[in-house]
Formats: sequence, C-alpha cells, structure tokens
Amino acid sequence: MNIQNNNDYFEINTIVAKTLYLGMFTNVLIPMGLLMLCYYISQNYVVNNQVGEMGNVLFFVFAFLAVAQGGFSYWKKTTVIQKKMNLSENNFQSDLAKEVLRLFRPIFISIASISLYGYLYFFLSGRFRETAFFVLFSFLVFQFVRPRQGAIEKIITHQKMLMRQNN
Repeated sequence: MNIQNNNDYFEINTIVAKTLYLGMFTNVLIPMGLLMLCYYISQNYVVNNQVGEMGNVLFFVFAFLAVAQGGFSYWKKTTVIQKKMNLSENNFQSDLAKEVLRLFRPIFISIASISLYGYLYFFLSGRFRETAFFVLFSFLVFQFVRPRQGAIEKIITHQKMLMRQNN
C-alpha cells in the first residue's frame, strides 16, 4: 500500500516488511525451533522435576511475569508511535524505516523472552505442555504488537506534523 501525503510518496509495505521480518525471526522462528528442541528432549531423554511440588506455583509466577511483559510490550509499542524520531526531510522514508526497525527491535526481544520462561520451566519441571503454552502466548503477544500499515501511517503523519512544528 502506498500513501500520498502532501505531495510525498511512501511505500508503507517496505517499511512494514522489514520490521515484520525481524519480528517473525525473533518471535516465531527462534522460539519454534527451541520448542521443537524441548519436544525432542522430552521424547528421548528424561528431564527430572527439579522443583517438586513448587512446579505449579512456579508456573503461575512465570505466567504472571509473561502477562506483565506482554502488557509492557504492548504499551511500549504505543509509545513508539508517539515518539519523535530523528528524521531528515531528504531521506524521510529510509530514515523512517531504520528508526521503526530500531525502535521495534527491543520490543520484539521482550516478546521473544516470554517464551524463555517456558524453556526455563521445562528444564526445571520437565513439563513440555506448559512450555508450549508460553511459546504460544508469546506468538499471541507478537500478533497484537507487530507493526501494521495503519500504525506506520500514524507514525508518518505524526512525524510529518512534528517536522512542520520544528520548522
């Protein structure tokens, strides 16, 4: 999708795609590969329950942390849309693509770390099913937080407004 804004032409799909590819790599490919590794380990080796009866309590502690981290990631995305970026008028689109990628990178890492709670839980308790829950939850958070065309359009409009105010 392209938008025309005050005689400026933006290729939004390019901006979204670069950011989305990074997000899919960090939030889909890597967690799924690690989940498959955990599945392989659970089927071929014995993972002892290191935490005993505290396994259920630990699950709820990790689940609370995962929900809090998911909420933080969503909040951080909303602040990225409003943040003033260092953009030049001559290279607005390429600068915008780099800034969006730079600002979304820590958000994607935060989302991917939700699945780390699952891997940690697996190696502490030996329970694969709960590990899959954390990975699926990180996928869901990624679906809510990932950049969409509407968000990029809002960023473009907001950044153009900020540039006009500064001039």
